[in-house]
Amino acid sequence: MKHLSRFLVASLLVLGVSTANAQDENNPWAVSIGVNAVDIFPTGGDLPFQGEIFDEYFNASDHWNILPSVSKISVGRYIGDGFSFTASGSVNKIEKLGEFPDGTEVTADDLSYYAVDGRISYSLKNVLKTSWFDPYLGVGGGYTWLDEIGAGTLNGSLGFNFWLTENLAFNVQSTYKHVFEDYEVNNYPPTHFQHSAGITFAFGGKDTDGDGVYDKDDECPDVPGLEEFNGCPDTDGDGITDAKDDCPDTAGTAEFNGCPDTDGDGVSDPKDECPTVAGLAELNGCPDADGDGIADAKDGCPNEAGPAANNGCPYQDKDGDGVLDKDDNCPDVAGTVANNGCPEVTEEVQKTLNEYAAQVLFDSGKSSIKAESNKVLNDIIAILKEYPTAKFTVEGHTDSAGSNKLNQRLSDSRANSVKNFLTENGVDQFRLSAVGYGEDRPIATNKTRAGRAKNRRVEINLVKE
Repeated sequence: MKHLSRFLVASLLVLGVSTANAQDENNPWAVSIGVNAVDIFPTGGDLPFQGEIFDEYFNASDHWNILPSVSKISVGRYIGDGFSFTASGSVNKIEKLGEFPDGTEVTADDLSYYAVDGRISYSLKNVLKTSWFDPYLGVGGGYTWLDEIGAGTLNGSLGFNFWLTENLAFNVQSTYKHVFEDYEVNNYPPTHFQHSAGITFAFGGKDTDGDGVYDKDDECPDVPGLEEFNGCPDTDGDGITDAKDDCPDTAGTAEFNGCPDTDGDGVSDPKDECPTVAGLAELNGCPDADGDGIADAKDGCPNEAGPAANNGCPYQDKDGDGVLDKDDNCPDVAGTVANNGCPEVTEEVQKTLNEYAAQVLFDSGKSSIKAESNKVLNDIIAILKEYPTAKFTVEGHTDSAGSNKLNQRLSDSRANSVKNFLTENGVDQFRLSAVGYGEDRPIATNKTRAGRAKNRRVEINLVKE
């Protein structure tokens, strides 16, 4: 009874210590129950019946002391980074102490064995990248009694957890317990090995968001989610977690990262400028009925192909001269391709202009135009307006009467007088220039009155580009 009460005290001490410490991030708490075996022989101790270290280490039949019942209980808690703290209590009966060098076995008369131990362990599971094979190394200390005699121990352990499920493992462990005090032959406990085997149950995982997925495995530990998505939510139920869903509130497809494609044109709704009407990807999901590369909504002529430069409408040729209005310098007047859509001044027109120009009369010796010339000047203006892009030179000429200097000045003045009349009556001034040639370019003889009359003239000639 005395020994049983001592074991109960040891077990309560184990449970009390364990609650203040830490096992695995997912299931930080672990409880183990099992059996233990005590082997005093293969420790390299000083007692005459102890052998060399690890001598006959696996000789269970000759050296192991095993109590055929549950004889060890451990409680542990995960600390972090692979480390755990474990406290354990164990009981046993010691009958086999070892053997002398001559092979004589040394026995005892059912010595009671009690131990309370604490251990810091480091798991190699993550290092080995395994989920079921979990070897660990441990170091710690404890106190061991043989009957009424107790001693402190320094412990080193090697153990293995074989995880059968996430929470259940089969455990085996071997611990070397070095006794600090020096004991004579009949004083106990000596340095020894303690082996154990049992079942470990892990529990107590943290689930911050309460979704049934432990924080360790929960990719969204602060937001309730679904187990199939590692604890992350799928608000729209389309099978794509919100964190990876470009449209978390609207069901869509994986092809479009969780977004819908309402019109089925291959462009997801957020990127589709026309989400309810099937269109083309290159036009951001909008249709192009006339196939001119301009979306219907931006096409001035959606049913008639045309260039973007003309707002999707085809270019017109209003004057029907074969030159499109965009290239036609005279879009309202039929012309020729060679002259950019404008009419060309023919030799016949040029001749008519000069016949009219020859009828322009001036006051004698002056550059002022006589009123009776207005009609012929207006006829000239009408012809010039038919050729809106053509440029002309108004040329002034005189006969040889008078000085050359006077004739030059008079021809300049008369040419400019005609030019000014034309520009003041609707002809673009940039289409006209004026020049006087004096008496230098006669078209008839100056020896006769008729000849001199022909030489006193104004000509209007086309400027050829």
